[in-house]
Amino acid sequence: MKIIEENYQRLKGNKDRSFDIHYWQSQGDLAIFKAASEMIRDYLLIKGKNADELRIQRTFESFQKI
Repeated sequence: MKIIEENYQRLKGNKDRSFDIHYWQSQGDLAIFKAASEMIRDYLLIKGKNADELRIQRTFESFQKI
């Protein structure tokens, strides 16, 4: 069963981010990375750009030591 956490507060004037910090720290690195990737993909789609291949996911053809 999935646990749902909610937080209700005023949008203006309240700078308490403790709920957000606690929530994302409890999710772990993979969940944070997945959420960030989804936000980037949504942004690109809204802007009308190609979101099929994000720059961070492209493969490298060669490496060179300088």
